[in-house]
Amino acid sequence: MVSIKDVARLAGVSASTVSHVVNSTRKVAKTTRENVEKAIAELGYQPSMLARALKLKRTQTIGMLVTNSTNPFFAEVVHGVEEGCYRNNFSLILCNSGDQIDRQMSYLTTLVQKQVDALVIMTINNDAVFYHELAKLNHLPKIILDSEPGLEAATIEDDSIFGGRLATEYLIKQGFKDIGCLTGPDNHPRSRDRFLGFSAAMEAANLKINNRWIVPGELSAQGGYIAMKAIIQSGSIPKAIFAFNDLMAMGAFRALAENGLSIPDDVSIIGYDDLELAAFLMPALTTVRQPSFELGLSAAERIINHLGTGTEIPSDLQLTPSLVVRDSVRH
Repeated sequence: MVSIKDVARLAGVSASTVSHVVNSTRKVAKTTRENVEKAIAELGYQPSMLARALKLKRTQTIGMLVTNSTNPFFAEVVHGVEEGCYRNNFSLILCNSGDQIDRQMSYLTTLVQKQVDALVIMTINNDAVFYHELAKLNHLPKIILDSEPGLEAATIEDDSIFGGRLATEYLIKQGFKDIGCLTGPDNHPRSRDRFLGFSAAMEAANLKINNRWIVPGELSAQGGYIAMKAIIQSGSIPKAIFAFNDLMAMGAFRALAENGLSIPDDVSIIGYDDLELAAFLMPALTTVRQPSFELGLSAAERIINHLGTGTEIPSDLQLTPSLVVRDSVRH
């Protein structure tokens, strides 16, 4: 195995100079640096990550806890975090809790034992015990993504109140007055915000909200399917539906098709997230684009910048959603 002394011997410098070049811990003359880099390339030297971690007192690793990495929205956020880590020579340890508090607690312990440099948390489970344990880790920088923090920590989220209003105003602009909502769980912060945006748009247009058409459900295709079936079975169907995420919209597509109802001729649907799959539905789904990749990328870059410079992580960042018009809303 090639050692740092081998590199130093070939480059004609001391081992400490090689270490400074590898770890960027001290300014080294350009010619000397080039000689060291040439020797590293020629010998195929691979620095010891363990030695580097001990020297810098940092593992160059971010730990991420996510509710469900199989959800396409969460997967896109994770992709953004991973990209931010890769660009900055960090590694990512991803833990998928499956929305189970015992697994969430276990993974938190694991990440601490792995000596991660920082934590990125994305969970809809606002368990008090979990946040109490998280608050104890005051030595670890933290960012909470797309959920209520439950403790003093930096947060990054999309502006779901604006997004909910954006979706509703678009439906109203297309001439719809009877609008229903397939909402997420009552305890989901983004669902509450989207409903606030929906309500504000309806009130501004002097339109009444029919509570029979406001149906909560899991933020999944199955949840959307069940919620849409409940509206259909009530015997009164609105002309337009605002699904609080694209997965719920997909479930609604299935429920409407099973009952011989056409989109957008019989019922128009608008979703939220702009998952990659949304453009491939028939008809293609009109939706509100939540900047999921940017959400994850911003988290990684901000927390890594904090680790490198010591500057504070901005306490609250909201990313602005945008409307993506396709074919599922009647024009």
